[in-house]
Amino acid sequence: MVGLKEELLKSIWHAFTALDLDRSGKVSKSQLKASGGQRVLSHNLCTVLNVPHDPVALEEHFRDDDEGPVSNQGYMPYLNKFILEKVQGNFDKVEFNRMCWTLCAKKNLSKSPLLISDEDAFKVWVIFNFLSEDKYPLIIVPEEIEYLLKKITEAMGAGWQQEQFDHYKIALNTSREGLSAWELIDLIGSGQFSRGMDRQTVSMAINEVFNELILDVLKQGYMLKKGHKRKNWMERWFVLKPNIISYYVSEDLKDKKGDIILDGNCCVEALPDKDGKKCLFLIKCLDKTFEISASDKKKKQEWIQAIQSTVNLLRAGSPPPHKEARQKRKELRQKLLAEQEELERQMKELQAANENKQKELETVRKQLEAAAARAAEEEKKRLQTQVELQDRFSLELEREKMVRQKMEEQVAQKSSELEQYLQRVRELEEMYKQLQEALEDEKQARQDEETVRKLQARLLEEESAKRAELEKWHLQQQQTIQMTEAEKQELENQRMMKEQALQVAMQQLKQLELERKEALEQYEEVKKKLETAANNTKSWKDKVAHHEGLIRLIEPGSKNPHLITNWGPAAFTEAELEERQRSWKGKKATSE
Repeated sequence: MVGLKEELLKSIWHAFTALDLDRSGKVSKSQLKASGGQRVLSHNLCTVLNVPHDPVALEEHFRDDDEGPVSNQGYMPYLNKFILEKVQGNFDKVEFNRMCWTLCAKKNLSKSPLLISDEDAFKVWVIFNFLSEDKYPLIIVPEEIEYLLKKITEAMGAGWQQEQFDHYKIALNTSREGLSAWELIDLIGSGQFSRGMDRQTVSMAINEVFNELILDVLKQGYMLKKGHKRKNWMERWFVLKPNIISYYVSEDLKDKKGDIILDGNCCVEALPDKDGKKCLFLIKCLDKTFEISASDKKKKQEWIQAIQSTVNLLRAGSPPPHKEARQKRKELRQKLLAEQEELERQMKELQAANENKQKELETVRKQLEAAAARAAEEEKKRLQTQVELQDRFSLELEREKMVRQKMEEQVAQKSSELEQYLQRVRELEEMYKQLQEALEDEKQARQDEETVRKLQARLLEEESAKRAELEKWHLQQQQTIQMTEAEKQELENQRMMKEQALQVAMQQLKQLELERKEALEQYEEVKKKLETAANNTKSWKDKVAHHEGLIRLIEPGSKNPHLITNWGPAAFTEAELEERQRSWKGKKATSE
């Protein structure tokens, strides 16, 4: 629908520009409010385009603040909204173009006599709208003019005069980009490119080009067609279009007899001669088959190729050849224009760059001249100051040597001090490692002492338990002596048994005594180790204090004085001993 809208706009543009406009390009208020040209144009457009006409919409669309035909309240927005958007394509294009031609031809058509009729001028005008560029005001470029003139010349059967057109093209390019529709009509009507041809030949050529480009007639001519009911052969005028073949009684196209609808499923086949008919071919469609006879073999082959090409285009979904060719020519022109603009841009850039380079070279030349003058002056100054600089450099060199010698002495001294400092650090690190080892030994000795102390405490508890048991047995012996004589013997036996048990207990007590002595010996040994570790720690403490007191030793805290038993230092305190004495006295009182 976008392509159809563009085609319609070109014809409407001619009709619209034929209306009376004021100097500012606005349509006069009288035409907007009264029955002016726009009302007539709108009504005619709705009629030929089969669009419902709303006469009130035009009056409501325009207001007193209108600013021209392309403003928000202008005619073109109204045209797009109320007419073109409602077009469905079910209208007669020739009648539409003729209506627009009627509105604009009288005002714009040249008054000078032409070699073509008004009907031919109308067809040229429609062809112009088809071939013109998609920009306004509409013009046709020289390439499309050449294409149209070639088509007309070929249709007339004459030879194309390329040299003549080249001269015309050069003259045209020097003054403008292309021709308007009316200038194109004047060019063709002047007979400049159709000399020697009569009016009828030119008219037939224009009509043939019009049928091909505008009516999409790909081929036409008389052929015989076999009827489907009577099976008789009748001569018909066939017209091939992109999707249909129509056949008429004659070439005036007034009495249409039928259509052959073409699609991608159709095919065309050549048939052998039969029933006295020659040059036969067959068109197969989905619902019907048509037998046709051409006038000769050449016509038969041309029709078969044309129909087959049309079917192939339908299968591929491609536009008609002349429309596709027009699109390709436009794309080629756009490409060439873009390349030309790019080339012009590059040329301008190169020219600007060249000018900049010339300016830079001139600037550099002046700078070189100035630099040469400065260099000569500097050379004189350099020669004058060279001797002074040599003397100054000699003094600076001597001074540098003295400074360097002093620096070397200072570096040697600093190196010696650094070596002494590193040696001291290494000694301190070694002392720190030995001190760590001494602390580990002291820690191990304390752990051994704690183990021995726990062992002594366990032995004393066992000794206390044995003594309590012996005292209990002693009390029991005293009680048994006071018993009766009858029980004395029995008590004596029990006493013997208890004495044996007492002897066993005494042996166990001796064994415990031996174990306690061994534990005491171990304690003494651990104590000696602890004293040795303490001495070592004290020795390292003195060394560390001698080396500026870097480390503070961790010393064991003070201890309470130990109790001394018959077997040596006790493993319990005086308070613990008093607690145990009270416990023994309580048990003794209970047994008595």
